Amino acid sequence: MIDATDALRVEDLSIAYGTAPPSVSGVSLRVRKGEIVGVIGESGSGKSSIALAMMGLLPDSARVAASTMEIAGSDMKGATELDWGQVRGLKASMVFQEPMSALNPCMRIGPQIAEVLQIHGKADKKQARARALEILRLVQMPDAEKRLDYYPHQLSGGQRQRVVIAIAVAAGPDLLVADEPTTALDVTVQAQILDLIRSLRDETGMGVLFISHDLGVIGQLCERVAVMYRGRVVETGTARRVLEDPQHPYTKALLESIPRPSVPVRSPLAVIPAVNDFAEVPAVLEEAS
Repeated sequence: MIDATDALRVEDLSIAYGTAPPSVSGVSLRVRKGEIVGVIGESGSGKSSIALAMMGLLPDSARVAASTMEIAGSDMKGATELDWGQVRGLKASMVFQEPMSALNPCMRIGPQIAEVLQIHGKADKKQARARALEILRLVQMPDAEKRLDYYPHQLSGGQRQRVVIAIAVAAGPDLLVADEPTTALDVTVQAQILDLIRSLRDETGMGVLFISHDLGVIGQLCERVAVMYRGRVVETGTARRVLEDPQHPYTKALLESIPRPSVPVRSPLAVIPAVNDFAEVPAVLEEAS
């Protein structure tokens, strides 16, 4: 049964490439509208594969299966490219890690924002430009009217990421998938982008699936967290509980690997062993209440 309060519900998701064994298996996630859910884990744990699967953007070589895959009331299990075209931008949008790669360098940013509105029939050309300016102001772009006619290379990294977010939220999606959107930014700009995502959530009521390997960012932004290890979720719970009282040994190892000022200089850093039996330990999963 589809829950109208859910921006995303996926159960028993598996992803495999070609003839290889699944790189992601048994993953279940739920994001309510108005909720920010974080997914954390080391590089290669399957976080970005999940993000791309939620947008139907995996390559043709990928085999995706799930018992449930629902986005804002739409059943996307077995969806065709045409089906995804009706959902992307309108019900679900994505913010990528590197904004310069996500933007068209040959187009001014105004038309790139307006394009989403025109494709989904939300506005004609004139209306779309006016709305693009409103959205650019919504994402707190300085001197928005002037920068509407800028090309991406004329903007800073933080400003480009604001444009990518503006494109993502232009049509009022129920779900925003953010795949490490602050990794390429300096700390000050990173904090601004996190504040922006939080304020947009508050204003629009969209749900956010936030992918990151930065535990500090997850702790600042998210209400609930899913911890991934080698393609499966090993622990879920509220952000506070998971980060302050981790139950799974992998989550504990992940937190222990963070450098701390209290550790004496020249002390060896804690590391997560390359080969371990974390995958053999039962997952610690808390149902979203």
